[in-house]
Amino acid sequence: MESFEFVFVLHLMMKVLGITNELSNALQQKDQNIVNAMALIDTVKDHIQDLRDNRWNELLEEVRSFCDRMYIPVPNMEDKIPVRGHSRREGQWITYYHHYHAEIFITVIDLIAIEMNNRFTETTTELLTYISCLDPRNSFSRFHHAKLLRLAEIYYDDFSIQDLQFLKEQLHTYIHDVRRCFDFVECDDLASLLVKLVESRKHLVFPLVYRLIELALILPVATTSVERSFSAMNIIKTDLRIR
Repeated sequence: MESFEFVFVLHLMMKVLGITNELSNALQQKDQNIVNAMALIDTVKDHIQDLRDNRWNELLEEVRSFCDRMYIPVPNMEDKIPVRGHSRREGQWITYYHHYHAEIFITVIDLIAIEMNNRFTETTTELLTYISCLDPRNSFSRFHHAKLLRLAEIYYDDFSIQDLQFLKEQLHTYIHDVRRCFDFVECDDLASLLVKLVESRKHLVFPLVYRLIELALILPVATTSVERSFSAMNIIKTDLRIR
């Protein structure tokens, strides 16, 4: 039933990639909204879990329906097949149901969930939270002085001890200034904020804050490694090759 298995894996990949696609796209954008990315991480994790817990029957029915339309033979899920890597003579058998549900469906989804938890650790999420404090929307409502200082400390190669002391005071002046300036009302992400700071020449007034925003944009900590390493397609293909 290789044709059925191909269709099954294809439909599973479509569902998984459909769930992870927007997060993948958000992480690839140089001017991504960090707040949105954080929300998407939690949303994707929830959807992956829901797929595992509640949508097996939905997937199986979709595959069966497709195969019926394409005249592809559909196996009886209660029929038995030899365990992969063992001959019929060895007498080790499993049902088609176990093969498709446990060995492919559950295994692939669990691998993706594990990969997401590894890539989006508590530390990474905390880091994204710090970056989100630079968000200019709603009159910089997410601004948090202590978290931004912690963010600067993480970029220790770019901020000296003296810089951190100056940044501590500069952040206070910066937030009061930009909240009073009408020019910043239309800023809706870090990229537009950076542009507006340059246009208004405030990047010269607040050079350390400007540097921090630049780093948040060009070194978004987890984005590059996550996008490069977290690939639902690669996880599925790797698992199937192993099997």
